Amino acid sequence: MIPVFDGHNDAITREDAADFATGRDGGHLDLPRARAGGLAGGIFALFTPTPGADRIDFDRGGGRMEVELAAPIGPEIAAATTSQAAGRLLGLERDGKLRIVRTIADLDAAREDGVLAAVMHHEGAEAIDPGLQALELWYAAGLRSLGPVWSRPNAFAHGVPFMFPASPDTGPGLTAAGRRLVRRCAELGIAVDLSHLNEAGFWDVARLDGAPLIASHSGVHALCASTRNLTDAQLDAIAASGGLVGIVFAAPFIRADGADDADTPLSTIVAHIRYAADRIGVEHVALGSDFDGATVPDELGDVAGLPRLLDALAAAGFTEDEVRAIAWDNWRRVLAAAWRA
Repeated sequence: MIPVFDGHNDAITREDAADFATGRDGGHLDLPRARAGGLAGGIFALFTPTPGADRIDFDRGGGRMEVELAAPIGPEIAAATTSQAAGRLLGLERDGKLRIVRTIADLDAAREDGVLAAVMHHEGAEAIDPGLQALELWYAAGLRSLGPVWSRPNAFAHGVPFMFPASPDTGPGLTAAGRRLVRRCAELGIAVDLSHLNEAGFWDVARLDGAPLIASHSGVHALCASTRNLTDAQLDAIAASGGLVGIVFAAPFIRADGADDADTPLSTIVAHIRYAADRIGVEHVALGSDFDGATVPDELGDVAGLPRLLDALAAAGFTEDEVRAIAWDNWRRVLAAAWRA
């Protein structure tokens, strides 16, 4: 079975996260199903929901979607929530259920040992102070990936609201603190994830030129005109930097009509992968499911369905080497560059 590295999941922040090791009745990802699906590693998000708005309602009218930009949250809320989620991840590592990887050598060793590799990730940097003192602590704890924003503004940048059809060009770029954050992440070796960042912020990060550009769980805007997706110019910039896009499985970000509908063919994910691969090269395309954070196609189901996706890629004309690159090798290469390993 071809091993898979997945660029984004929200499994550790679910209410039933305590059952991750033994298996859960719902959701998309737990340890038994990861083994069944060949998931060998992934980026595990530590996410703080907006109080009072724990679930995004993708109500649509007239073929459009407009979800009001989430309200900002303070570090006192985010630090507490994120610390608890990190504690769950560290507890799973202590119990031998997974391994938090801090270097590429760790990632390679986990794969060789058959232990699920977990990259600790902040989805939104609200738990970090603008002076970045907390970033040093989080790095010591194992943080190796960080999204400056989720889809709400904070001290560092502006996230995109959930809108369809619409451009990702929805507001101002990085703040001065945001530029300091991106530079310091590059110095430490923390991958910076641009998936929820608006277009102005994306280009601000690109101009800093500190590391390969990574969008861990995004789609192609030309195929689904969501604010969360990447324009052709953004895809080109990712390739020019040596980075990658992890193609998301979330129905509203891959369907041409933007519908939040699980009755979505698996071929829809393949179409985004094919478009990106044809435009910027297979070496810059990978997987970024958003398991446990979004509606995914019923034909895939959950993480145990990953072999069906790899088979669909092969049926669509990708060679075995290309499938392996999309499933694992591209993430390994880009993380090594971001981590300076």
